[in-house]
Amino acid sequence: MAPTRAERAQRRQVYVSMATELVIMAGTVMLAYYFEYTDTFNVHVQGFFCYDSAYTKPYLGPEESSAVPPILLYALVAGLPTLVILVTETVLFLVQYTSKEFDRLERTVATGDCCYLNPLVRRTFRFLGVYTFGLFTVDIFVNAGQVVTGNLAPYFLTVCKPNFTALGCQQALRYISHQEACTGNQGDILHARKTFPSKEAALSVYAALYLAMYVTRTVRAKGTRLAKPALSLTLMCLAFLAGLNRVAEYRNHWADVIAGFVIGGAIAAFLVVCVVHNFKGKLLLSEEPPPSPSPSQDHLPGGAVLNMGRVDASLEKYIASQNHIAFAEVT
Repeated sequence: MAPTRAERAQRRQVYVSMATELVIMAGTVMLAYYFEYTDTFNVHVQGFFCYDSAYTKPYLGPEESSAVPPILLYALVAGLPTLVILVTETVLFLVQYTSKEFDRLERTVATGDCCYLNPLVRRTFRFLGVYTFGLFTVDIFVNAGQVVTGNLAPYFLTVCKPNFTALGCQQALRYISHQEACTGNQGDILHARKTFPSKEAALSVYAALYLAMYVTRTVRAKGTRLAKPALSLTLMCLAFLAGLNRVAEYRNHWADVIAGFVIGGAIAAFLVVCVVHNFKGKLLLSEEPPPSPSPSQDHLPGGAVLNMGRVDASLEKYIASQNHIAFAEVT
């Protein structure tokens, strides 16, 4: 049977929507890649005062030597929410699937008339897709802030190794604004110019808040009244400790970490409230089937319904009474 005009229009609208989302996602990933791995955007060269105590903290080594190394942080940020969402959605789907008769459920085609997507797959892709988009968005916001501000790390002068004698810092407090003042490793110097806001703080809070709101809004099982708040507070505490570790190891200032917390928390709250609408959505794509018209209802040509139930009941009572009277007269 050939699809109708309305079905073709619906299918076209779904295809356009999917293509638009893919283009936006691809553009977000590419922009994050250019910020992270290329020199397309030059970091602002911020100056410093001679012997400024705010930038003379010791350098504790590369990021890999940190108590929370990047590989551990990124693995938790990417893997933990994905695992929790997959397991939770699977369990909820199986519980709801076994609690209803699947034959009574009304299929909803998610992508026009071309195919039928399992509701578990669609919900999981939706929540994880929005979460992934948010990760790249946080990365873009953080990298943009670091490139524009060029804020110096607390250990900047330690890796910069400026020649204060040649810069004339003995006689007066001078402000050094040219990049050639540093004689240290250029890679360490460049990294020390990209601290505001803190990427680690932003990503950790974003992942913790998104996952905490997902668990709080989705899990409705009995006995979780205290388990859900405990899990949510544990996630937020771990994110807070990740930010504190950045300050304790002199890799970020307090302002860098606070700005990262604000960015990550704001993006997570916006996506949860305005995009996935607090994780609302049906696991099984149907409601109870609409009640079929009873045999006592006759449909008129204009769409009106003539309810004959009360008339039929009165007629039956009248007939029963007449039969009773006739039976009494015979006897």
